[in-house]
Amino acid sequence: MSINSSVNGNTITISINGRFDFSSHKEFREAYRNLPEGSSHEFIVDMSATDYLDSSALGMMLLLREHGGSEQANISIKNCSSEVKEILLVSNFDKLFKIS
Repeated sequence: MSINSSVNGNTITISINGRFDFSSHKEFREAYRNLPEGSSHEFIVDMSATDYLDSSALGMMLLLREHGGSEQANISIKNCSSEVKEILLVSNFDKLFKIS
């Protein structure tokens, strides 16, 4: 598992490779923690190389949403496999995030 992040203007892309579980908590948090809370940044979580996520990963996504301004957060989850997308939809994350 590895997490890479990149910044392009106000857009922060967080790419998750492999398993997205509790072991990635610190690395995931490091990807955005230096940005001011509630900032006007757009976050893209790229899951094109994510083959697994668990409930702790869902919790980490909720923490990112809170950091980004809760209901005003601009977060997209992109490039999900059908399995990952199904977990997100069953968890009603489509009500909180833009999923594609």
